[in-house]
Amino acid sequence: MTNGFISTLSGGRLAVDSPSSRAVARSIGDQSAEIRFRYLGPTQTSKPLASGELRRQIGIKLDAQDTCNLLYVMWHIEPDSRIAVSVKRNPGQHTHEQCNAHGYVNIKPSVSIPPAKVVSGDSHTLRADLRRDELMVSADGTVVWRGTLANQIDNLAGPVGLRTDNARFEFEFFAGAVNLPEGMVPDPSQHEHCEKLPGD
Repeated sequence: MTNGFISTLSGGRLAVDSPSSRAVARSIGDQSAEIRFRYLGPTQTSKPLASGELRRQIGIKLDAQDTCNLLYVMWHIEPDSRIAVSVKRNPGQHTHEQCNAHGYVNIKPSVSIPPAKVVSGDSHTLRADLRRDELMVSADGTVVWRGTLANQIDNLAGPVGLRTDNARFEFEFFAGAVNLPEGMVPDPSQHEHCEKLPGD
């Protein structure tokens, strides 16, 4: 956790009810993540974004180098309903105090389909898979966003994670390359190989 609070439920599920929550995996792995969530409605108190907009959303962080440099895949719930992808880049800055809400660039997709509108009590799945500079996002098993990030993510390297704003959820979070959509299976030649030595 880097902001907010996430509680644990039975059966390995998690819950969040804070106006703002941020978390990342403990180690860097494949840039694939999936959130299976149930939307429970707005939080008791709300916190506008730095822009002043009061948005309710849930999303995935990829290549989360730090809070100033990362890739966001967000499912907007209110006031609009859409998938938004943005890169936040602030070279040389690493803390929220340094970069605040600066450095965002919205990425235009080559393929975009509106996701289902999320209403309280609904369950949905958001998945993001990044292979080199190609990003594919699916909602409830359907590809809803696909595009090329080109040099927007050059030199970014970090774990996957999640973000929520002004909304309550019960959810499961999965990280790794299991069950990748067809055509997005990682190329093993692109990964370094480790050799186990005596004493390891």
